[in-house]
Amino acid sequence: MIKLSYEQQIAFNSLSIIVGNALYALTVVLFLVPSGLITGGATGIALGINRALGLPVSGVLFVINMTMLAVGWVLLGRRFAITTIASTVLSPLFLALWERVFTGFVLTDDLVLNTIFAGLGVGISLGITIRAGASTGGMDIPPLVLNKYFHIPVSASMLVFDMLILCLQAAFSPLQQCLYGIVMVIVYTVVLDKVLIFGTTRTEVKIISQHADDIREAIFTQLDRGVTVLHGEGGYSHEPEQVLLSIVSNRQLPKLEKLAHAIDPTCFMIVSHVTEVSGRGFSLDKNYQ
Repeated sequence: MIKLSYEQQIAFNSLSIIVGNALYALTVVLFLVPSGLITGGATGIALGINRALGLPVSGVLFVINMTMLAVGWVLLGRRFAITTIASTVLSPLFLALWERVFTGFVLTDDLVLNTIFAGLGVGISLGITIRAGASTGGMDIPPLVLNKYFHIPVSASMLVFDMLILCLQAAFSPLQQCLYGIVMVIVYTVVLDKVLIFGTTRTEVKIISQHADDIREAIFTQLDRGVTVLHGEGGYSHEPEQVLLSIVSNRQLPKLEKLAHAIDPTCFMIVSHVTEVSGRGFSLDKNYQ
């Protein structure tokens, strides 16, 4: 695992925020605007106003983001506002840039392709930005304000705001674009979740065997992974048993299964996926003694 210094981490996060906002704006210009798809958030409001009044999406988005930034600064504090400044400014700037570069350009008229690539682009770009530690700002701020002062769950109020924004756009969009827009929102939600846990998922394996010591030694020597020995008791036999607990990469799982079954074909094995692992051998360097 590559370890970055503090300065390198800051530089990497800054680059990620820039790339994430550039990709988000490019997705809006290439897929959302030409296809007429609807979406949620501040971008959805900007798209709705663009279709109703013809105002540029980048300009409307900048006004919305700056207004929400001011609200967040006053009601949520300076520390929160600082984390939203980057996306508040970068997203409209890149939108204005791509609007000039791709004026009149239509990549594809196929609504299905626009829906799929819009969902992929929005999900990946938001995931990159959030993983870099930046807030996306915009319409994420009102739900946080309501949560702070009225204890309304963020997820519930965010859903209500998104539904209202979708309805606003639906008033100026054909039914087909509305339906595809809903599909696009589902796609980018799934993609966003995948990006946020990308590279951090691992596989947890529990093994119960009469040959636990041999399996444990094989994991040490052939997989170079740690093992924790849990002491259990058979529910039926009441005999003491050793339970081996090990976290391996997804690619190491087939090899571990072969090792365990070669030593004990009747061993009991439980495999489950975990979304994040920290500690020695994962977020920290291994310590061989």
